[in-house]
Amino acid sequence: MKGLGRHVLAEVYGCEFDVLNDLDRIREVMVNAALSAGAEVIETTFHRFSPQGISGVVVISESHLAIHTWPELGYAALDVFTCGSDVDPWVAMEAIIEEFGATSVTATEVKRGVLLKSVEAAG
Repeated sequence: MKGLGRHVLAEVYGCEFDVLNDLDRIREVMVNAALSAGAEVIETTFHRFSPQGISGVVVISESHLAIHTWPELGYAALDVFTCGSDVDPWVAMEAIIEEFGATSVTATEVKRGVLLKSVEAAG
């Protein structure tokens, strides 16, 4: 089944509080992960919550990388969505997980934009 894109969703556990609560480090890890997968970074936006936690998005030409962290739980929710066949979302995801030093990860891939025959014919 071929689609327009691939969307990897991950539950990442066992990460250090200081890593998941450092906005600059999170931004750097996410941007470097996108670049390591061959994506073109367009823009980033990140926010640090009080007393802890970070949410952020790296917009890439091929779609996006997003993160939400719960440092007090050592947990991060990640998603990497890429369109086309040039950028592998798993390369970016694995780079992020490695930098976070996660002890446990559950990840799944969803095909996006799987078009029905009638839609393809009309397009």
